[in-house]
Amino acid sequence: MKRKYAIIGAGPTGLGAARRLMELGEKDFIVLEKNSYAGGLASSFTDEKGFTWDIGGHVVFSHYDYYDDLLTEILLDEYLEHLRESWVRSVKSWVPYPFQNNIRHLPNQVKWECVRGLLPGVRSENSPANFYEWINNTFGAGIAKYFMLPYNYKVWATYPEMMSFSWIGERVSVIDLKTVIKNIILEQDQLSWGPNNKFRFPLKGGTGSIYKKLAETISSNILYNTSVSSIDHKNKILTDTDGNTYEYEYLLSTAPVDILVKKWLDKPSEDLVNAANILKHNSVIVAGIGLSTSKEDSRCWMYFPDDDSPFYRVTNFHNYSPNNTPVPGEGRALMCEVSYSNHKKIDHDQVLNDVEDGLVNTTMITEKDRKDIISRWSINVDYGYPIPCLQRDEALQILQPALESMNIFSRGRFGGWKYEVSNMDHSVMQGVEWAERMINGKPETTYRIS
Repeated sequence: MKRKYAIIGAGPTGLGAARRLMELGEKDFIVLEKNSYAGGLASSFTDEKGFTWDIGGHVVFSHYDYYDDLLTEILLDEYLEHLRESWVRSVKSWVPYPFQNNIRHLPNQVKWECVRGLLPGVRSENSPANFYEWINNTFGAGIAKYFMLPYNYKVWATYPEMMSFSWIGERVSVIDLKTVIKNIILEQDQLSWGPNNKFRFPLKGGTGSIYKKLAETISSNILYNTSVSSIDHKNKILTDTDGNTYEYEYLLSTAPVDILVKKWLDKPSEDLVNAANILKHNSVIVAGIGLSTSKEDSRCWMYFPDDDSPFYRVTNFHNYSPNNTPVPGEGRALMCEVSYSNHKKIDHDQVLNDVEDGLVNTTMITEKDRKDIISRWSINVDYGYPIPCLQRDEALQILQPALESMNIFSRGRFGGWKYEVSNMDHSVMQGVEWAERMINGKPETTYRIS
């Protein structure tokens, strides 16, 4: 089989690329998807009890008119719109997010530690060398101790000393001492920070319904249950695990770039392999705890920095859509995320029990609520987050130009390996902009190599 364009992966990036190629009049392409369904890390699943779960706490918000228009077309009017309500559970207190702007909810001694760490002359003014130093320099010792350091370790499963801070951007609300003190004295909260303050969610089918419907618009060009085995970049031939071959002129890979280089690429250079080995990622278990009983709780999601729970985030997934529970509008769907890596081990056989205990410890459920649990669902995501490790950018500056010299373009959450541009809208637009570059020569703006 010969195609001008071959695309590996029918997740948000691959689908965005395929859809844009089609819109630009290019039909000579094929999408190879290893699963029997589209969506990648944005897929959704319905368990045997009738609860719908996402692979983590996805919310739909956007930086792009194209993505907004695409969602309008796909979702029609079948979505709900929410104002974000998120909280942090720290030292047995509930603090509205962003934590650093709302520390008035903490115990007095802890509150003072947080303020004291922000006073003039206390924080280091040296240029930070890593994420650990950036946290301490930016937020002071108190906020670092009670939220930023333990929470980020729980998320990334990586020590902050091993990470850069170049990815921060709009991901983290920085701090202003005047605002902190004002909020404490006036007993007011500051809640509206962040790009996802307002978000949409599909009425039915979870986040995955978006990409399932998007895939249907290009279904004739997608081959499901098709896994890549090898890539002969010199002859531009891709082979799948069944021995089928696909000739191409240009290849877009949305698979993890380290897998692309180390497992699929024919005779990669030592420099490429070494660069791929630099890249780090964590893994995530998403655990869904479904309860038959309801409870009034308007919160969207909660962050958990403390060690009395294994999860770093819990989403009240039943609040996103009433159809996420077996009986619409009844019951609770608590979606919990637990990270792990070589730096943060977990007991896989015990994780669901640990999650359940953590929900009790953090008052998300009571001991009596355990009898109302009717579903315990989980999925193990080997590639959870691409870690912004200290040498990430250096590695990408070796990998990406070398791959592009072979007419191989690596994009997406793990294809591009840049967490700061791996929201769903970013991911779709990486594919869209790649297609526009291929057809019209238009420069990519969301994903940049330098």
